[in-house]
Amino acid sequence: MSMSDSDFSSGGDYKNFRQITRDRLLYEMLRPTMSKDSNARGKVLIMDKLTTKIMSCACKRSAIHEEGVSLMEDINMGRQPMPSMDAIYFVQPTKENVTIFMSDISGRSPLYKRAYVFFSSPISKELVSHIKSDGSALARIAALSEMNLEYIAIDGQGFITGHERALEDLFSDNAEISQAHNACIHNIASRISTVFASLREFPYVRYRAAKSSLDASTMTTLGDLIPTKLAAAVWHCLARYKAKIPDFPQIETCELLILDRSVDQIAPIIHEWTYDAMCHDLLNMEGNKYVQEVPSKTGSTSEKKEFLLEEDHDPIWLELRHAHIADAIERLHEKMSNFISRNKAAQIHHNSR
Repeated sequence: MSMSDSDFSSGGDYKNFRQITRDRLLYEMLRPTMSKDSNARGKVLIMDKLTTKIMSCACKRSAIHEEGVSLMEDINMGRQPMPSMDAIYFVQPTKENVTIFMSDISGRSPLYKRAYVFFSSPISKELVSHIKSDGSALARIAALSEMNLEYIAIDGQGFITGHERALEDLFSDNAEISQAHNACIHNIASRISTVFASLREFPYVRYRAAKSSLDASTMTTLGDLIPTKLAAAVWHCLARYKAKIPDFPQIETCELLILDRSVDQIAPIIHEWTYDAMCHDLLNMEGNKYVQEVPSKTGSTSEKKEFLLEEDHDPIWLELRHAHIADAIERLHEKMSNFISRNKAAQIHHNSR
């Protein structure tokens, strides 16, 4: 049985997965950078392609502004110097990103006054040494931290790692000799591990073993070994968190089950009959956003209006998204009838139609 966000919404202190992610970004990362001096001028939030997706899926722009951020920019785009403002970098710990942010704040004419640097996953010792080697940049770094948050929270109970080429990198004909294969497994494992860093959970890692481990006569393919290799990589990352993160559990608190599609081959071609599936079928949606033409206030023309189907914007969506279409339609009709019966303006509008 699957459970929707609404099944837990009545719990007092319960926070769903997206709320936990949002709180970490807003209160662990952005809020500590606020001060009376810097908040008056505002700060610049600089992100890369992945961390921009992470932030936009978890936080509203207005909530980010409330934490003292007045401007958001892409680290790979040209930026205007703002030497009186502080900058917050939320980026992946890649050599390219480190080179760019070091260039931004080093020398006699830095782009920003100070830099608060937050990496989405653990940074290598080589890159840390590179940062320490530049005295002018080091003097302007107000904070340097690992957020260990490198996943995209698509809703209250789900996330993706954002690897659009994973199928090709993991299962292509030349995957066995491709460096992209091992790099993809490492990156996926690293991002899955950051989920448990956010949840403060230390899981038993269970996986589907290759067929050859059960039957010696069966030939093992590279694809058969992917769950095993991914499980080992995840465990390695979690062991590092166990040793480094102060309040990380020291004993197992939950279970992580790693499977591949072969355990349920029919699921991808079965269409769901839920309210969520119906909306994605019938509406021209981009993620959870869709645009609809509605009559203008004057009534002479129509105007485009943007809607967000998310728990923060639409409680009906939260309640019905996982319901069967027939059940959802019946409950929507009931809610509409109750609303019209209690609202005089709605009654007038309904009668006029």
